[in-house]
Amino acid sequence: MYGYIGSMMAKPGKRDEVIAIMLEGVDGLRSVGCLQYTVGASSADEVTIWTCEVWGTKEQHDASLQLAETKEAISRAMPLIAGDFTRFETEVRGGLGLGKT
Repeated sequence: MYGYIGSMMAKPGKRDEVIAIMLEGVDGLRSVGCLQYTVGASSADEVTIWTCEVWGTKEQHDASLQLAETKEAISRAMPLIAGDFTRFETEVRGGLGLGKT
């Protein structure tokens, strides 16, 4: 399984709006192989957003970026994002809710 952990910084006062946009299209992600998708707000500051994703394969993750609803969400969120993106890719070995331990 492919894991993706990322963060981004929203513009001040815009974090909740970005998170809402990110959570709107979660149902479509399941249809292309997403096993887990979580979005969290940092407790250390008022702008950082964290995402954790688990996919069957990296190719499924990449395909999700081509979905119309994903592209639309990205275009709506980008003006609200200040930048400072991080990205970590992992090889998921198991965990609660993933069917492997």
